[in-house]
Parts: sequence; C-alpha cells; structure tokens
Amino acid sequence: MNKINLQKLLSNAKKIIPGGNQLISKRSEMFLPGLWPNFYKKAKGCSIWDLNNNHYYDFCGMGVTSCVLGYSDNEINQQIVKAIKNGSMSTLNSYEEYELAKKLINIHPWSSMVKFTRSGGEACSVAIRIARAYSGKDKIAICGYHGWHDWYLSLNLKNKNNLDKQLLPGLKTIGVPKSLSKTTVPFSFNDKKSFDKIINKKIGVIIMEPMRDKLPDLDFLRHVRSTAKKINAVLIFDEITSGFHDNYGGIHLKFGINPDIVIFGKALGNGHPISAIVGKKNIMNRSQDTFISSTMWTERVGFVAGIATLNKMKKINVQIKNINKGNYLRMKLYKVAKKYNINISICGLESIPILKFLHKDSDRLMTYYTQEMLKVGYLAGSQIVMSSSHTQSIINQYIKAADEVFKSISKYISSNKKVPLKGAVKHNTFKRLTT
Repeated sequence: MNKINLQKLLSNAKKIIPGGNQLISKRSEMFLPGLWPNFYKKAKGCSIWDLNNNHYYDFCGMGVTSCVLGYSDNEINQQIVKAIKNGSMSTLNSYEEYELAKKLINIHPWSSMVKFTRSGGEACSVAIRIARAYSGKDKIAICGYHGWHDWYLSLNLKNKNNLDKQLLPGLKTIGVPKSLSKTTVPFSFNDKKSFDKIINKKIGVIIMEPMRDKLPDLDFLRHVRSTAKKINAVLIFDEITSGFHDNYGGIHLKFGINPDIVIFGKALGNGHPISAIVGKKNIMNRSQDTFISSTMWTERVGFVAGIATLNKMKKINVQIKNINKGNYLRMKLYKVAKKYNINISICGLESIPILKFLHKDSDRLMTYYTQEMLKVGYLAGSQIVMSSSHTQSIINQYIKAADEVFKSISKYISSNKKVPLKGAVKHNTFKRLTT
C-alpha cells in the first residue's frame, strides 16, 4: 500500500481551508514545520495513529488539554452511542442539560445558574454579554487568553502589541470594528500596580485566567475580587484551560476565591464539544433580558459527554493521579537537564508541565526536541498534558527518549553549534499561512 504524503495533503488542505484547519494551536507550524504528521486516523488512550498507521504517544497536548481521561474513553463512548441511538436532537429539550447544570452547581456551591455553549470562545462571549447586561457598563478589563471574538481582539486596535503578553503574540485586528478600540484594557497577572492603573468605575467586567503558566499570588486575586465588588464590576474566571485538571472543578476552589461567573470547556467533555458558563443567579438571570440563543447549544451529545466525564473523573480520582504523574515527569526532566548541563524551566499546572529551554535559541532547541522525539514515536512539545492513559511505563519510556535528545542537544550547545533542523523553526506567534 502506497504511503500518503502528509505534507502534500496539508498543502492541498490549505488551498480549500484557510490555514489548513480551524485551530491555530493545531497548526503544524507551531510544532515542526514541514515534518509534523498533521492528520490522524485513530486516537485511543494516549496513542495516536497517523494516516500511514505510524504510532505516536501523545506528550504534546492531549487534544489541546481537553482529554484528561484519554482519547476515546470506553465508558464515555458507551453513553454517547446510547444518546445518538436515542436521538441527539429533537424539538424538545434534552433532560441531560438539566442534569449537567445541577452537577456543576453542586461542585461550585457559590453558584446557582448555568448556561451552555459548544466552544470556549462562545462561552467567553456569552459570559461577557451577561456581565455587561448586569453591570450596565461596556468597558472590559482582561488578563489572559479569551478567544478570537471582536471584544477581545479590539484590545490591539489601540496598540497592536497589547495582547502580546497575554498568550499569543502578533494577533491582528483586521475585520474588528475600530469603534471598539476603547472598550477593552489589559492588566498583567500577579501585578497589583498594573491592575490598579487601569481600574476605574467605568469598568463593568473583569475577565481573567486565575492560573495558566504560574501560580497566582493569592493577595493579588483577593485584591481583584474585592475591587470588582467595590466598583460594581462582574468578575469572570476563564477556566477553559485550568478547569478540572488539577482538581475536580475550577482551580479557584483550591484558592478559596470565588468569581461571579466561571467558564469551563475542553476537559469538561473530555474532548467532546461542551462548554459551560456557571454563575450567580442575580447575574446569570440577566441573560433573559438580552438575546443569547443557538440551535446547536441544545444538542444532546455534549451534555451526555459532560455528565459521563464528570462521573468518571470523580470515580477514578483522575486529578490527583495526573498531578502525581506531572510532578514525577517534571522531577525527571529536571534531573536529565542537570545531567547534561542544560538550563530549562518547567512551569504550568501540576498536571500540565510546560517545558522551556533557557537559551538564546530556545525556539530552535524546542523544534529540534520535537523533531528528534518524533523519530522515536512521541508527539512532543512544550506543553505536556497528563491523562489517565499515561501509564508509569509510558512516562518512563518518554523520559528515556528525552534523555537521548537532551544528550544530543548538550553536545551541540557545548561545541557552540546550532542543532540541525530538517525544516524551519517552529512559530510561536500568530502568522498568516499561505498555501
């Protein structure tokens, strides 16, 4: 059987799909330009098979942090297949929507109402609409990455570099109405001065990630919480990435600091499309005074996946297990780096270690790391997401492979030579991709 040319297939896809796919974080240019496998045939556990049946262990995101229970979990699949057979859409409502809402409120006792969407970006925009309706004020203060919608990208209208420090540099504002230029302002994480500088009574919404790469200063979070209350602004915690990874629920529960609204996605459905906006009744009820509605938000499979995912997470205590795996991997990688005199940092959630090479050619070194790990059957990058499918044996195999690559990197660094790449250095900014 002839092998499929995966690079040519990607090139052809770019001719009919702008950029080649729907998610920047999955573009091959973000990992290994010209060499990344690009398309998968099957995913199970923490294994992925490309279209040529090459097998890889996924140490590079697990579906962009969404599959903490592993790919194609049997228990979740059974519930979804049952739901599809009974009809995933009808004129009437899915009872599972009510059941999932109750579960989320029980997990977050400070809340009392829930709305659902399918994607994280939608959930952020719905939360912003509700918060503006409640506060009666247009202006938003942001800290973190919150999606692609106009209200977020408008921050770069006034200064094209405003969003560079939030997550992804180089985000452009083409297509975003210029009239929105003064509606959104940024502040820096763990920086009271930065926050206080932009905060005033005109701010109606404060949206932030309570944690991404590093732990929050709890005094900072408390200050944001108290300030929001003082100026009558709605505080939104965007937990689309952090939610249900290091604990069962929003990570804000670990810190004991509650928002007015919290947003979940990704891990909530173990990769199936379901996102949630969970909040206080007096605020959430304002959604009935503004038009927020979508046919596909009522589709049954997302609710069923959410319920099945939460049930299994709780049953197997997946968060504690994944934290232990993440900390073990972190410790081992530091040990390997020290062995070969390579400077690295590892930050992020305990269950999502983020590896960085502390070197002037850090992007080139990470590209080389991805390139060499791919050769021996690992999808490897900066972000390493632990799942219930990453066994001790698989993790140890990964560490053994990483040891060999670190050894090779050390030789090039010590001889003052650049590591050899078969393609270009990976992107770490937003770039328009041509066909």
